[in-house]
Amino acid sequence: MTSNTGGTVAAGKPLSYTQNLEDWHLWLALGGDEPGVYIDVGGGHPIADNVSMWFYERGWQGIVVEPQTALARLYPRVRPRDTVFEGLVGRTSGTADLHVFPRLHGLSTTVGANAERSQVHGDTFRTVTLPMLTLADLCERHGVDRIDFLKIDVEGAEADVLAGNDWTRFRPKIVVAEAIDPATNAPAHAAWEPILLGAGYVFRLDDTLNRFYVAGECADVLARLPAERGDWAAVTHMYEIGKAPVNEAHPEHGLASELARGLWASLPYLPTELLSRLLATARGLDPASPEATAIAAGLTTEEMRAALARIACGYDGGQLG
Repeated sequence: MTSNTGGTVAAGKPLSYTQNLEDWHLWLALGGDEPGVYIDVGGGHPIADNVSMWFYERGWQGIVVEPQTALARLYPRVRPRDTVFEGLVGRTSGTADLHVFPRLHGLSTTVGANAERSQVHGDTFRTVTLPMLTLADLCERHGVDRIDFLKIDVEGAEADVLAGNDWTRFRPKIVVAEAIDPATNAPAHAAWEPILLGAGYVFRLDDTLNRFYVAGECADVLARLPAERGDWAAVTHMYEIGKAPVNEAHPEHGLASELARGLWASLPYLPTELLSRLLATARGLDPASPEATAIAAGLTTEEMRAALARIACGYDGGQLG
């Protein structure tokens, strides 16, 4: 990948990171302009199912709002040009509760009723209190003077995010917001669409998951944004490339293969702390939990060291230490 052209895969098609062509639709409307600025509220993982990654790798940058620590801390490592706010955006500035789903992190929400109902998907939540800013305060704090697109995915709290903006000062060219109920998938935009229409935005596209609105003063952007979902085959989707080490069509297959070989061959030399963290993460454990501590203790045994060496010798040819 490069910051100018973005990721490409087989047949030269660009790689879409999103669930439903959101990045492709935005690119059709905005890609002809110079690299711009986004605000991504509910960024999630910096790569997978991420709307702004397409733009980041083409030289754009922006503000990412991601309240879940494990996800927020990935951004400085993967996307260092972005500014990350590890908190919430809502109607008022202060603090608010976030109901966090540790496994299905995309269900995390500030709306208690939605969290209760979303447990139907097979995960349970815990509640944490986090700092909250209005969208207007977020923009003010970071000196925002341009927003090419605002993306909102907050599992039912879209109205709160939109209500906290100053639409006379901070006017994204495009607003794209998730528009379905997180538990039932029923349309949910009636709760917040009047805010955008009243602020001078024009509805343009419903992609069955999100709705796209264009600022009334951006007639050229409105004309370029498709009114119907684009050709699904115009891009390669994340689900099509699979896992890098096992799929030769993955754009990073070669790199992943070399990294895997190097990791396996180095197993007897890796620090116990690193190995225990890798194993704890693979098993979905908190690295500070008693279970993870037990794993670390187990790694020091002669039996475990021999096991690691047996794995390694298949990759170092049995010729090393």
